[in-house]
Amino acid sequence: MTEKRESGELIGLAESLVSYGRVNGSDEVEVSIIDDSEFSVDVRLGKIESLVEAGSRYLGLRIIKGKKTAYASSSDLSEDTLQNLVKNAIKRADLANPDEFAGLPPFSDNKFDFTSLKLFDSEIRKLNSKTKISLAIETEKIALKDKRITNSHGSSFETREIKSILANSNGFIQEYEETFYSLSLGLQAGDTDYKVEDFWSSSKRHLKELEPPEEIAKKAVARTVRQLNPRKIKTQKAPVIFEPMMTSWLLGLLFACVSGVSIYQKASFLVDKLGEKIGNKRITVYDDGLIPGKLGTRPFDSEGVPIQKIPVVEKGTLKNYLCNTYAARKLKLKSTGNAYGTGVGPNNFYLQAGKMSPEEIISSLDKGLILTRTIGHGLNPVTGDISRGAFGLWIEKGEIAYPVSEITIAGNLQNILNHIEMVGNDLEFRSSVSGPTIKIQELTIAGE
Repeated sequence: MTEKRESGELIGLAESLVSYGRVNGSDEVEVSIIDDSEFSVDVRLGKIESLVEAGSRYLGLRIIKGKKTAYASSSDLSEDTLQNLVKNAIKRADLANPDEFAGLPPFSDNKFDFTSLKLFDSEIRKLNSKTKISLAIETEKIALKDKRITNSHGSSFETREIKSILANSNGFIQEYEETFYSLSLGLQAGDTDYKVEDFWSSSKRHLKELEPPEEIAKKAVARTVRQLNPRKIKTQKAPVIFEPMMTSWLLGLLFACVSGVSIYQKASFLVDKLGEKIGNKRITVYDDGLIPGKLGTRPFDSEGVPIQKIPVVEKGTLKNYLCNTYAARKLKLKSTGNAYGTGVGPNNFYLQAGKMSPEEIISSLDKGLILTRTIGHGLNPVTGDISRGAFGLWIEKGEIAYPVSEITIAGNLQNILNHIEMVGNDLEFRSSVSGPTIKIQELTIAGE
């Protein structure tokens, strides 16, 4: 059974395990502890379908001996269990193959200003279960008042309170706390012959910044009913406007292509492209984990490397790959503070906003497509090729004319980056990968 431990005890536990690993023959030791309290409720048609309220603790261990690495983890934090975990990991490390790039990052004496990052909201401890459930119920109830809505996929409310502790044998020992809130709603409209569906959600670190039930319901309804009575269009090449969520999806592919792991595995079309033009001057992309209160913000990565603001693409020129310590050593670069577990992940990865409003971008189009949703696979980081099923709104003479469905969009990421004609001013950090509305000069739209 896992022992109940307070914050100071958890830090002491991490430090003691680092020492225990060194004493028992490990060259380098890393210990991470996650102390997580979560609440989630799913409501559908006014009834609770699932309810979770739980606390958990998880310890991750990395042992490096003779450039050989072993990993282990446990949710049982009792002393005997963890000491056995360390001993067994050291034995397994002896069986592994040596890797010259293995190892912890060098020690950083960076002074972290945790308060300025605004990661923690104390209001989470004042919010009772009844209030949390009522937020989900109320959100769905408001939306179902609209007679155009024929069904609900449900409403969900979630909270998380997380304490992260990291210690290693290079002298690093730090902890920080963070909170998350999320309210979401999925809806369906239309008759038996053609049903449409969509959703809206809001995720924030602070309760006061979360969109209220009325706003969530309003946006979920609007996004759903705008798809009613769709038409088919003929196959053609036309300008395409990406809504912010679609820009974020596109940036997710770009992140995969600039990940140091993809680069050293030769699994990206951007291999050996540092310093080269990969887009036009309208494209500036940053990874910045220091923006106060955003979802991807954190003081240090999962290896203890301090977070920075990293220019990834500056006015179309590729400036940096995003790396953890291992990828950086393989590529003869420096870690950018993007370690997530054993891989590489985004902090706040975003396309810098432009000056045009979404309305101005739409009105600039004589005819074309607003891309609202995609389905299926069809993303290839090795070539940058894109081909996915899609839904959208057709524009004629600068105005939305009708919804379209049963189409496929196709293009290439580098070609898209070179042919972005407008960048919107509506950047919102809705996730760790974010972008504003953008207008692409031309993409292939496959229809009838």
